[in-house]
Amino acid sequence: MTFELFGRVHKELSITGHAFYETILALSELVNRKVQIIRLHWQASTLLQQIDDVTATVGQLIVAQVSDRLQDQSPPASVVGVIDRTLADAIVRVQELKRSLIGVDAQIRELKVETAHQDLLSLQRDLALRSGGIERLTVVRGAAAVGQPLSALPQSSSAYVAIVLRGPFLLPPTSDLLFRQGDIVVLIGAQAELDQLVSWFTGRRPPHHVVRKISVGE
Repeated sequence: MTFELFGRVHKELSITGHAFYETILALSELVNRKVQIIRLHWQASTLLQQIDDVTATVGQLIVAQVSDRLQDQSPPASVVGVIDRTLADAIVRVQELKRSLIGVDAQIRELKVETAHQDLLSLQRDLALRSGGIERLTVVRGAAAVGQPLSALPQSSSAYVAIVLRGPFLLPPTSDLLFRQGDIVVLIGAQAELDQLVSWFTGRRPPHHVVRKISVGE
């Protein structure tokens, strides 16, 4: 009995220590990722400022060239030539800065997607520990939900609609919201109750083996 108790304690401590290590590692990765995002935002801000500086400089040079040529009564062709060269140089410089800005923006988007993905995995683990989950369902033609208000959703003690996506819009889950074919519905709650609501939106119940549980060790 004593050895069994020591074995259980050792196992619990090992699991707790491993979970603590994973938590610290996840936090450090999250902090590092957010620091990178801040740095990239600063870099993007610097590039935008440089673009503004180039355009301002071009404006000042054009004004100066036109003013000098008018005072010196130089031929108009010389003024046009100087302005053309100035504009050509400015266009090349702005295009280079815009390419750099596009690259920075792509890096920011990638890091934000990684951060959101990590946050979602953490949320799924937290829910899985409590037999909960998240479901993303598309309302299909012929489903019971089509044309029905949110208030008609089968009663559940814990599962509820978090958000409804319709085209480019995020729709708040109000009781009078009517579901349409093609709506994307995000549900959150106890997994067993979510399974019961799937058929209301999709018209069919998914096979049991399709429902995937996320364990703490994943």
